[in-house]
Amino acid sequence: MTKLLYQGHASFRITSDGGKVCYVDPFAGEGYEPEADLVLVTHEHYDHNAVDKVKMKEGCVSIRSKDALYQGIYRTFAAKGFKIKAVPAYNSHHPKGFGVGYLIEVDGFLIYHAGDTDFIPEMEDLGSEGIDYALLPIDGFYTMSPEDAARAAEALKPKHLIPMHMKPGMDFVMAQAMKVHSPYAMLMRTGDEIVLEK
Repeated sequence: MTKLLYQGHASFRITSDGGKVCYVDPFAGEGYEPEADLVLVTHEHYDHNAVDKVKMKEGCVSIRSKDALYQGIYRTFAAKGFKIKAVPAYNSHHPKGFGVGYLIEVDGFLIYHAGDTDFIPEMEDLGSEGIDYALLPIDGFYTMSPEDAARAAEALKPKHLIPMHMKPGMDFVMAQAMKVHSPYAMLMRTGDEIVLEK
């Protein structure tokens, strides 16, 4: 079983069917006990790059935004049974080239962690990727609004949309999450873990 744990804010833990552990944007919440095989950081703001919270196995692969976007090229990686493709992520608080989003493929599932971004034109191109789970920020100040996240979902066409990065308190905020009106939307509260399904 492939599992997704929402740790809070923009922090997620993905566990593959074979037991490999990937952390994305470690910072918030609990659930950092399993040692990491892979760590992904979308950008170098403190609330996304707390890699010191993660215990790394020997041979752990760490990919940060400077690795993922190198000399203007969005790179792809294969590590520990995961395939990772960096994609654009930007807005007025996060200039283009500062950070990335990630398409993460594992066990036949495709997870899109958008990073800190607005609804950007490049998302139109991602609609053909076959995204199973889109993790979209919705705070409406540092990132897109809930309404823009719903529009992004129309472009992305994921099977499931999970709101994240809600502010205040960098935790699950029911009132903010409920503003995402999309047939794809599902809510994960801080500490929720799901088994991924097609």
